[in-house]
Amino acid sequence: MKQILAGMLALSLGSLSEGSEWTHFRGPNNDGISPEKGLLKSWPEAGPRLVWKSSGLGKGYASLSIADGKIYTTGNTGSGQAVIAASLTDGKIRWTRKLTDTDPKHGYSGSRCTPTIDGDFLYVVPSDGQIVCLKASDGAIVWRHAFKEWGGKMMSGWGYAESPLVDGERVVCNPGGKEAMLVALDKKSGKVIWKSNGSAEGDQGKDGAGYGCIAISQACGIKQYVAMTGKGLVGVRASDGEHLWGYNRVANKTACIPTPIVVDDFVITSSGYGDGGTACLELVKSGKGVEAKERWWKSNIELQNHHGGMIQLGDYVYLGHKHNNGFPTCIEWKSGAIKWGGKDNRGAGKGSAAILYADGNIIFRYQDGLVALVGANPNAYELKATFKPVFQEGKTWAHPVILDGKLYLREQDVLMCYDLRG
Repeated sequence: MKQILAGMLALSLGSLSEGSEWTHFRGPNNDGISPEKGLLKSWPEAGPRLVWKSSGLGKGYASLSIADGKIYTTGNTGSGQAVIAASLTDGKIRWTRKLTDTDPKHGYSGSRCTPTIDGDFLYVVPSDGQIVCLKASDGAIVWRHAFKEWGGKMMSGWGYAESPLVDGERVVCNPGGKEAMLVALDKKSGKVIWKSNGSAEGDQGKDGAGYGCIAISQACGIKQYVAMTGKGLVGVRASDGEHLWGYNRVANKTACIPTPIVVDDFVITSSGYGDGGTACLELVKSGKGVEAKERWWKSNIELQNHHGGMIQLGDYVYLGHKHNNGFPTCIEWKSGAIKWGGKDNRGAGKGSAAILYADGNIIFRYQDGLVALVGANPNAYELKATFKPVFQEGKTWAHPVILDGKLYLREQDVLMCYDLRG
C-alpha cells in the first residue's frame, strides 16, 4: 500500500510540474506575483534545499518562462544570441535556436528578454532590436521583423530588453521609432495591425524605447496599452494605436526601466538615475480621449525604483528604493505615504534587487547574489531569512521565478532550482 501511495504522489507531482505555467516576464500577469501556497515560512541557515544545478544558458540577464515541462530563456552563446529551452526536471538543454549571427554589441553584454509563451509559440525581442515568433516545441522560426523596418531606436546603448505582450490575437512591442513607438502585429502571421507614434512631450528623458514591458489598462472604459518609453509613460488605444496620453515627468536621460503598475483607473510609475522619480496617475475622460492627472509625485531622492520592479498588493506597493540599491520599501500607493523603508533601510544585500511575491512574503534577489525573504507586511519591515546561492557571477540581475514550490534562479550560464515547499 505504501508503494502504491508513493507512486500516486509521484505521478501527481509530475503532472503538476508538466501542467504549470509561468508564461511571461514576472509571471503570467507581468506583476511579479506568484500564486504559490504552502511554501516555507522561513529558510534554514544554509538556505532551501538545492534540487539541481545546470549550465548551458549562455551569458545574459534574462529571466525564465515555463510551460509544458520546459524552461525558456535567452542567452549569448559566443556565436550569437539564442533562445534556449531546458528541461524542467533537471535543467538539461533541450534545444537552442540562434537569432543573431554574432553576440550583439552593447553595454553589459548579454541577453535581456524573457520569452513570452502563448500556446505553441514563443515571442522574443533579442537585444539587437527585432521581434521573433518561434515554435515552442523545437525553436523553429515562424516569422520575424527587425525594428529598423520601423525606424526603431533605443534610448541608450544597452540593448532592447522588453518581453513582448501577447493580447488576444495580437502581439505588441516597443521599437521606439518616431512613427512607430509601439507596434501591434498579428501573432500568427506577423502582419502589422497598427503603428503608434505615441510619445510623452517634454524635456525629460530621451527619444526611443524604454526597457519595461507593456501593461494593459481599461481606465475610463477604454482599453489601452501603457508603456514606459525613453520620454516617459504613454497610453495608446488598443484597437488602433491612437495616442491617448503621455507623462514625461517620470523619465530620466539614462534608462527608463520599471514596468508600470495598472490598478483600475490609476497607474503607478517609477524610474531611477539622477532625474527620475515615482508618481501615481489618475486616468480620467477628456472629451473622447483620456487625460493623465498626477495624483502625487516623489523625487528620485524620496523614491525611485532602479530596475528590480515593483509589486502591488491591495493598498500597498513594495519595491527596492535608490539608484543601484534595493532598499526594501513599502508605500501606500493611493497617497504615496512611505509606510516603512526608503533611505533608512539598507536591506540585507547590496545593489539593486529584483523582487517577487509568493505566499505572504517577498523575495528580494540582490545584485550581489544574496536572496532575502521579507514579510509582505505594510506595518513593519520583517526580514525572515537570507541565503547565498551556490553560484554567483558578476551582477545578479535576472528576476527569480517560483513555480510548483520551486525557486528558479538564473545566473548567467547557470540555472539553479531550490525547493521551497513547506
